[in-house]
Amino acid sequence: MERDLDLIFAALADPTRRAILAMLLEDDMAVTDVAAPFAMSLAGISKHLGILATAGLISQERRGRVKWCKLEPDAMREASIWMQAFGQFEAINLDAFERFLEVELAPQQDDANTPPG
Repeated sequence: MERDLDLIFAALADPTRRAILAMLLEDDMAVTDVAAPFAMSLAGISKHLGILATAGLISQERRGRVKWCKLEPDAMREASIWMQAFGQFEAINLDAFERFLEVELAPQQDDANTPPG
């Protein structure tokens, strides 16, 4: 699961790949249509699509001579579940998250500083 999360978050880290996913929310698209709004080569877009496919966020299939891309929304389920664990915090309240971590890590730090005996 951790490897899958790493692949998903790495894929989502790039703004071009996020834009591609947003485009695919509408409908399946041919690779050339995916590439159209971007100022990069078809090979560059293909690399981005490969990363998204490796992460399981999209699938690709040939229909005749055209390669099509399809969003795979279930692939984000693991990432969504993982992020929901942090749902108890306000979206931008990092101070609360820091306090939570201090409380959670305090017993571990106390145990580490206690001499064996």
